[in-house]
Parts: sequence; C-alpha cells; structure tokens
Amino acid sequence: MELQIGRVVKSHGVKGEVAVELLADESEEHIVPGAVLTGRQAGKERQLTVKTVRPHQQRLLVTFEEVPDRTAADSLRGMKFAAEPLDRDDDSEGYYNHELIGLRVRHDGDEVGEVTGVMDTPNRKILEIDYRGKEVLVPFVMDFVPELDVEEGFLTITPPEGLLDV
Repeated sequence: MELQIGRVVKSHGVKGEVAVELLADESEEHIVPGAVLTGRQAGKERQLTVKTVRPHQQRLLVTFEEVPDRTAADSLRGMKFAAEPLDRDDDSEGYYNHELIGLRVRHDGDEVGEVTGVMDTPNRKILEIDYRGKEVLVPFVMDFVPELDVEEGFLTITPPEGLLDV
C-alpha cells in the first residue's frame, strides 16, 4: 500500500523551490535530501530527487535536482508524492493517519461515506468524514468509533445524537 506523503501547493521564490503540504504523519521522514520521490500529476508519473528541505508555515519548502527554476517549479503545482509506509517498531494500538484516510464508514448498518482526512489535536484525532455528501467531524474515540478494521477497509461510527446534523 502506498502512502500519500505530500502535495505541491505552489512554487516559492525564483530558484525552483516548491511549498509541499504534508499529507501523512511520517511525511517529513520521507522528504529528506537525497530521497527519490515518486510524483503523480494529471495521470503522469515522475521521479524527483530531493535537493534541499526546510520547514515553512506548516509546510516544507523543497528543491529538487531536476527543477532548476521557478517555471519548472510552477509546472509541479498539484503534484502528489507517494511512498511506501515506514515499518512500525512497536505493536501499539495506535493508527497512522494514512491508515484511516480512505476507510469506508458504516453507521446503523449502512455504508454512509468515507474518511477523507484526519486532524491531530493535543488529546486525540478527529476524523473528517464525507457523510452522504457533507463533511462531518467525528472524534476518534472508542465511544464514537467502536469498530475499525484496516484490513477490510472500514470503520463503524456511533455518534451521539445531533453530531451528524451539521
């Protein structure tokens, strides 16, 4: 399974640097100098070698060996990078965000949508769910998400009354 690790938001400056939005918990461990990233954009795939990386406003500013200037950097807008997930070094019950995104959501026995994102807050994760065409936020706690099967690709929600009436 490939992990979506980043997306080029825009070019930055005139020397070929791009702003990359991080899409996974472990994105910064993949986007490092010397790494060869697989980028996909408009159905095309391209290999890019990371030259430099620096943090900037909740994103990373990245230069690639193959991108010499702003014009080339502009052409990368919207490109998504994928990588193989890193192996876990423990048997914790925690889940990486990339394992939750894309899971089908069940409620009262019906499939009602899918997890489209995960927000990390100081005390817990909040699931962003496309629930029958509207976005709802569900705290990732046992009371509201009693069943989760990553292998089968689904989770079940039991939200309190009113939570889904956004």
